[in-house]
Amino acid sequence: MGDSLTTIIAIFLAGVLIFIVPLMTVSSQRDHAAQLKVETITTQFVDKVRTTGKLTQDALNAYKEQIMATGDVYEVEIRADILDENPGVKTSQVATTKIGENVYYTLYTSQIEGRLQTSDKKTITFKEGDIISVSVKNTNTTIAQQLRNFFYRLTGADPTIVAQDAGMVAVNGTK
Repeated sequence: MGDSLTTIIAIFLAGVLIFIVPLMTVSSQRDHAAQLKVETITTQFVDKVRTTGKLTQDALNAYKEQIMATGDVYEVEIRADILDENPGVKTSQVATTKIGENVYYTLYTSQIEGRLQTSDKKTITFKEGDIISVSVKNTNTTIAQQLRNFFYRLTGADPTIVAQDAGMVAVNGTK
């Protein structure tokens, strides 16, 4: 009886090692590959906005399509800190090049998308000194997350694919 119980346990452990461990490894590698791809695409998108001074509806749609091509669902948050064009009205000093004297106002994702949809050219132009930041995280549960949750008894679906990038606009976008 003891030998057959040991044999059953050995067969079960062998099955786990042969099937489950490689499945977890492959799914984890898939998440890492998706993470790297999303980080690269996000950096390229932010750099394009920074170097051209423009954000277009087509560029935003292309960016979202590229990250969705990984097979996951993402939540994209965009934040634009716009350098106020007339800080002299709010302060007693008019020089905008002094550190600490610049005044920014912020546009968030819904405001940016609203401006893109309502403008004639479907474009938002930025000026030198504006700051653009993009944050992305997956909202679906990946296979690797499901397997970890099952085997490690974890609960919750924290995003495993997260990317963010930000930078200051280097040129004035032409209107």
